Amino acid sequence: MDVLKVSAQSNPKSVAGALAAVLREQGTAEVQAVGAGAVNQAIKAVAIARGFVAPNGIDLISIPAFAEIAIDGEERTAIRFIVEPR
Repeated sequence: MDVLKVSAQSNPKSVAGALAAVLREQGTAEVQAVGAGAVNQAIKAVAIARGFVAPNGIDLISIPAFAEIAIDGEERTAIRFIVEPR
């Protein structure tokens, strides 16, 4: 499964479009964010994506989890959202 990486500068509507496309194609998706601003944009994107796929009869849920990742050789804590239909 591909991981959609979101930053604080990400456009939530663009991320939502990518998220909806992955959900339609694969049925489930993962969104990863590091930092408060990125988590904010990721949550907005999930909310917008729910509206994109709702006309197709898909009701999305999001399951948050912590993940340890390496950025520039440094261990960082990311938040991952598993997004899937209910």
